[in-house]
Amino acid sequence: MESQSEQTPKKNSNVIYFLIVVILALLGTDVYLYMKKNNSDEKIVYQNDEKTRLQTELDSLEAQVEQVNAGRTKMTAVMQAKNDSLQTKIKVLRGELAKGKLTAAELGKAQEDVKQLRYFVTKYTADLEELKKQNASLTTERDTLKTNLNAVSEKANTLTQQATTLQKQNQDLSTKVQIASALKVGNANVVAYKIKSSGKEVDVTRASPAKKIKINFTVASNAVAEKGAHDIYVRIIDPTGNLITSGNAGTFSADGQDFQYTYRTSIDFKDDGSGYTIDWVNPAAFQKGVYTVLLYADGYTMGKTSLTLK
Repeated sequence: MESQSEQTPKKNSNVIYFLIVVILALLGTDVYLYMKKNNSDEKIVYQNDEKTRLQTELDSLEAQVEQVNAGRTKMTAVMQAKNDSLQTKIKVLRGELAKGKLTAAELGKAQEDVKQLRYFVTKYTADLEELKKQNASLTTERDTLKTNLNAVSEKANTLTQQATTLQKQNQDLSTKVQIASALKVGNANVVAYKIKSSGKEVDVTRASPAKKIKINFTVASNAVAEKGAHDIYVRIIDPTGNLITSGNAGTFSADGQDFQYTYRTSIDFKDDGSGYTIDWVNPAAFQKGVYTVLLYADGYTMGKTSLTLK
């Protein structure tokens, strides 16, 4: 009996120990599950917070890119390609962050992508700023060149005008020199002659016996006129107002016009006051009235005289 009583308390003691172990195990499991749940909740909260932060940073980066592009700087093909790449990358990252849940690996990749994107946006911004500086420098150089070109053009126009003025002055001076150097008649008279059978010439005042005229003249002193031979052109106008010409008469220029001449000869000018005589035989009979005689030399009118025949 005693032996049986001793065994009963021993069994009860074993049961109690077992229950205590079970209770402790359950408590440990609850604690583990509670801690795991807390860690999981914290992890979810962390992931959500990180997604929000990354989305906010994407907003900031996108705004930065748009602000830089709003400067309307003319981009090179490389810059435009980089801009398109950034816009595409931001769109892709937004799509990834829009997922319901991200694994730790996906979140880590998104963080790394945003980090790289931040670097590229910073470099892109710096490149655009450098491009703006270069454009501003080129604009300044262009404006400077334009200003210099205008100045040179104005100077060239001024020089051209001065050259034109100088050329005109030279032409005027040359014309004045030509006019000044042209021979002019000092004194002149015309005498009609008849020719006797003996060949002797006798001056007359009547038209019927007259056969020839002598034009006697002197040349005014002229220090600038060229000494030597000078062509003399004679134009004789009859009483009816017609120019007397022969079959071999030619033309010459004087006072800016072209004329036919009656007779052509030359004189040796020495600027010593010498007198000159030009003989001219009329191929037709003289008429009553006034004959006008005009002399030309060196492209200008030399002088004028007349003869009246009864």
